[in-house]
Amino acid sequence: MNRFTYQPIAKLFTVSLLTLLSSSLLAQDVQPSCDMCEAELISTEEISQYIEAAMLTGLTDQQVRSVDVGKTNVQLAVAHRPAQAQAGPRSVAAHDLVTEVYVVLSGSATNRSGPMLVDPERRPADYRAVMYLNGPGTNSLDIENSTTVNLKAGDVYIIPAGTGHQFTVIEDHITYIMIRIDPDKVVPLMDAGASRAYLAETLD
Repeated sequence: MNRFTYQPIAKLFTVSLLTLLSSSLLAQDVQPSCDMCEAELISTEEISQYIEAAMLTGLTDQQVRSVDVGKTNVQLAVAHRPAQAQAGPRSVAAHDLVTEVYVVLSGSATNRSGPMLVDPERRPADYRAVMYLNGPGTNSLDIENSTTVNLKAGDVYIIPAGTGHQFTVIEDHITYIMIRIDPDKVVPLMDAGASRAYLAETLD
């Protein structure tokens, strides 16, 4: 076959393949993974109330919502950490099934992370974070070959499930939103009503 007959055949094959793929995709009956689900707003006023609650209670991590969006649950939490000169013992945390995304609102801190955990120890099943925040996981002594980042307001930091992470130094404070991706749905649901009840009790 010479080059004059090869090129038209190749073009015809390509066009036929694209047509077939397009027809196949159009023929699929694709349905939303969250059937008839409503969107939900979490206002800046509510976020501010959780920051106020953190100041009053000393809790570094508070769940704001836990929502079923079909194939996964999504949680939103507010975290506030005061100044810290160094990391505490066995303070490397890793969550087996839940990915966390930090969105830093204010302050700054140094965080180190990595998947190579040193002497991981299971968190107890009745541990608050396991029950209500981020599901089963471990605390470890250290992280081999860790990566260190300096977080500041406006930064976004993605920590995959199973990856160890640890705040080493916090200059004054760090306040951040955590978006948690929970495909195994291990964290209990929490709606706006539960949030209002929690804030009313905490800020009373």
